[in-house]
Amino acid sequence: MSIPTEPRFDVSNPNLRFLEEVSAVTAGVSRLEMCIQCGSCGGSCPPAKDMDHTPRMLFAMVRAGMKDEVLRSNTPWICVSCYHCVVRCPQDVHIADVMYTLKSMAIRAKLYRDSTGPDFSRTFVGMVEHYGRSYEFGLATRHYLKHFPLRMPGMAAMGLGMLSKKRVSMTPRRIKGIDQLRAILDKAKEVEAAS
Repeated sequence: MSIPTEPRFDVSNPNLRFLEEVSAVTAGVSRLEMCIQCGSCGGSCPPAKDMDHTPRMLFAMVRAGMKDEVLRSNTPWICVSCYHCVVRCPQDVHIADVMYTLKSMAIRAKLYRDSTGPDFSRTFVGMVEHYGRSYEFGLATRHYLKHFPLRMPGMAAMGLGMLSKKRVSMTPRRIKGIDQLRAILDKAKEVEAAS
């Protein structure tokens, strides 16, 4: 029986550095390298049944350098950022933050399968940049008109109910100090571009 002398993976493959790349660009400390593949994240994830890969499986794929497959996955887009997985993770992996990172990376690389999530994300960020907050009525209207126009009539009763109870406003309101927020966002973009 011979012992293989060659590595199983091509160590010159830049995708094998994907774990380090994801960890480096995740806000704060991701602790992604601490994942022990226990499955607590997927077991506690309310929308896991709609994901093509559980968070545990997605993190195994990140470790394996499967960059394109990870960035094409619907898992980060299905994540609702409830942080239930983060609370239950025995290793304190910042799972929801990693999902945000993977969404950003997929948008930059244009490796998403469906534009629904990226379009929603861009619209939301655009509204925050312009108004300093989400403008729910405009966000929902724009999203449904672009991606689900046939669902609009079915949403009318709920929309009217929310408007009548003053849960949403027909017109957007800009926050006080929008210039300060824009300065913070500009600095964040500058820092991101430098990394």
